[in-house]
Amino acid sequence: MRFFRSLILAVLLVGGFVYFTGKPNSFLRRNFSTPGALWSEPQVAHSAGLGADESNNIDVYKAAKDSVVSVTSTVVQRGFFFDEQGHAVGSGFLIDSDGRILTNFHVISASSDVEVTLPDQTIYKAKVLVRDRPDDLALIKIEPKKKLSHLNLGDSDHLQVGQKVLAIGNPFGIFMGTLTVGVVSSLGRPIQTENNQMLEGMIQTDAAINSGNSGGPLLDSSGSVIGINTAIYGPGGGNVGIGFASPINRAKNMLADFSAGKSFRPARLGARTVFIAGDLAEALHLPASGGLLIQTIVRGSAAEDAGLRPANEEVRVGNARLGVGGDFITGIDGKPVREEDAILRELSRKRPGDILELTIYRSGRSLNIKVKLGEAPEDQD
Repeated sequence: MRFFRSLILAVLLVGGFVYFTGKPNSFLRRNFSTPGALWSEPQVAHSAGLGADESNNIDVYKAAKDSVVSVTSTVVQRGFFFDEQGHAVGSGFLIDSDGRILTNFHVISASSDVEVTLPDQTIYKAKVLVRDRPDDLALIKIEPKKKLSHLNLGDSDHLQVGQKVLAIGNPFGIFMGTLTVGVVSSLGRPIQTENNQMLEGMIQTDAAINSGNSGGPLLDSSGSVIGINTAIYGPGGGNVGIGFASPINRAKNMLADFSAGKSFRPARLGARTVFIAGDLAEALHLPASGGLLIQTIVRGSAAEDAGLRPANEEVRVGNARLGVGGDFITGIDGKPVREEDAILRELSRKRPGDILELTIYRSGRSLNIKVKLGEAPEDQD
């Protein structure tokens, strides 16, 4: 009897719960569906509920996606018995309605057979107009059947760490029109490529960049191109949140020279430097206001010809080693040095043969040295 009484009581309790929660104005239903309660009824998301940042991402992507292309070049791969043809795949973007496209040098390399695929899957043969190997840039052109949408070039000289950036490209050569979003993580980064080429003054970003994104645009929140996605740092060629883009102002010089009918070769100083300031500078008996401490100088370069001095010994700073004893550059063309990429910004306005005036701190006193700039060698391996 005790078992049957317990069973009847359980049935009554369950039935009562279902009755009360099933009523339209039930206390339990109203209580549990209020905001902040343990559960609530599913809410349908509407486009009107997008945040300002989401809307900006969407607007920039819609405006830019049709200007980003896939670039494929035929390359020769050396086999054991004979050479084989392979393909390098990257990205690029249109800079005018007549078919001029910016991409990376390493995407097209020395190939004379380059194809461009537009977002609508139209395929064109491309002509290589300019190869700038030292800056890993290239300008190519297709002959489109109609006017094409293109991107506006922004200004990379006034970027700020923390500002939002958007990358569009074709990762792994198969996911065309992929958007990733991040921030400028750092500025003025020097990186060494797989073929030991040094690329200086790069924009570092955490926007996901993978193999195949090379040559695609890095955009600001207004949709202007501020960089060309160039390289990644990570094992296996995958994204780990550290990517690099070439500042767009570097490409502007190449475009200006090409438009003027000049052969483009970037100016180079030939000195590797590191920016230090504050307490570290004072500890090294250098001006605390900051500057670029020369680490090494390339033989035969403009820096060597001008008599600039590299580091002559090393000291340990935390877990790193720093070359000391070399010249400390505190001013460039009359302007104080405040950032790592100060030299590169000035070089972007110069051509081989131009004069760069440096203010240096050496042996406790300031000197002004005029350097006649050289040109970057075509082969930097």
